[in-house]
Amino acid sequence: MADTTDNKVTGEANSVPRKYSWRYIGPGIVVAATGVGAGDLVATLIAGSNFGYTLLWAAVIGCLVKISLAEAAGRWHLSTGSTLFDGWASLGRWTTWFFAVYVVIWGFVYGAAAMSSSALPLQALFPDVMDLEWWAIACGLVGLVFVWFNKYAVFEKVMTVLVGVMFVVTVYLAIRVTPNLPDAFAGLLPVLPDEKDSVLNTLGLIGGVGGTITLAAYGYWVNAKGWTNTGWMKVMRLDNRVAYITTGIFVVAMLFVGAELLHSADVAIASGDKGLIQLSDILEDEYGSATAKFFLIGFFATSFTSLIGVWHGVSLMFADFVARYRDRGGAAGSGQEVASGSRERSWPFRVYLLWLTFPPMVLLFQGQPFRLVILYGVLGAAFLPFLAGTLMWLLNTSRTPSQWRNGPLSNAMLAIAGLLFLVLCVKQIWDQPWSEFF
Repeated sequence: MADTTDNKVTGEANSVPRKYSWRYIGPGIVVAATGVGAGDLVATLIAGSNFGYTLLWAAVIGCLVKISLAEAAGRWHLSTGSTLFDGWASLGRWTTWFFAVYVVIWGFVYGAAAMSSSALPLQALFPDVMDLEWWAIACGLVGLVFVWFNKYAVFEKVMTVLVGVMFVVTVYLAIRVTPNLPDAFAGLLPVLPDEKDSVLNTLGLIGGVGGTITLAAYGYWVNAKGWTNTGWMKVMRLDNRVAYITTGIFVVAMLFVGAELLHSADVAIASGDKGLIQLSDILEDEYGSATAKFFLIGFFATSFTSLIGVWHGVSLMFADFVARYRDRGGAAGSGQEVASGSRERSWPFRVYLLWLTFPPMVLLFQGQPFRLVILYGVLGAAFLPFLAGTLMWLLNTSRTPSQWRNGPLSNAMLAIAGLLFLVLCVKQIWDQPWSEFF
């Protein structure tokens, strides 16, 4: 490992450590918190309720796949000193067009979804205070103000606290339902359920474990932490593993809950965030109101970390996109720029924050436009194949210093990820009601 110390950003966190310790961990906690949203927990609960422990192995593989993607993104940032968008721009203008369309449509629809998801547990905890739409608006405004006025260091600390809440709640529930450990260990064997579309359902669970665009944002959080050169490579890799071990614990714990609480009683819950409200009612019937309220607090922590994580991380990416576009091929796409904090104070960062917050409020009252939702689904499904493919391209060519290019294992994992997400992308596009679109 090259022990370079050419980082010009000042501060203790930016000095390359001689010894590696857990105190440097940070961006991994952020990406884990952002990547695991309410939708991921519901999908895992439903998998547990439908198949018991059978698909536990798929959840574990999902974590391994996402480790490879996030590691590749972080390695690009540290080995080249450039940002991921700078790498994308080097592949041709098509990447710019894809990202521009994606980030505008995705942000508009996701903003409303994130605010609603954060509002649901608050309304359940305080049912007589105000309607769901106003709780959602309050969550969006709190997220906006928090990210607008705080730099990465404060953002990371708050995310770490909320992850702690998520961890305690999910592990407590997993212990509370008394999992069948022999069956759980048997679930680590790769067996498909004996049902129609079991392969696609299994691939969907693998692909749904922890993060979409937040995987691309990981490299930006690595830079925002002050890690800008290859001296931080070992720390980044440890940090990334911690991220997906944490994600794996969340997912496995919720699969335990689904398997024991729902599967054994043959209880079905709705897909989407409202499924967690149903789970709260079931927990209250089984274990009392205190456990239900404790779960709702964890539900809020899960949803709100995804909200502020996207508000910060994707706004950083958008600010980099604008800087690179304005620079027209100059040195704008620099990890040093991100580490300096200037991106977090820039007008593109704040414009995208406003875009995530205010226009989506219209959708809270009027419902989501049909055609826009279809485009959102298609673009979202296409993003991870795009990320996996472009990372393989960037990390196997002269754009990356030779000692940091992909090895056989990295190439195999990225190829598996790309193929997996391509299959899921095709399925998502196929399932859209195109006849009603036109």
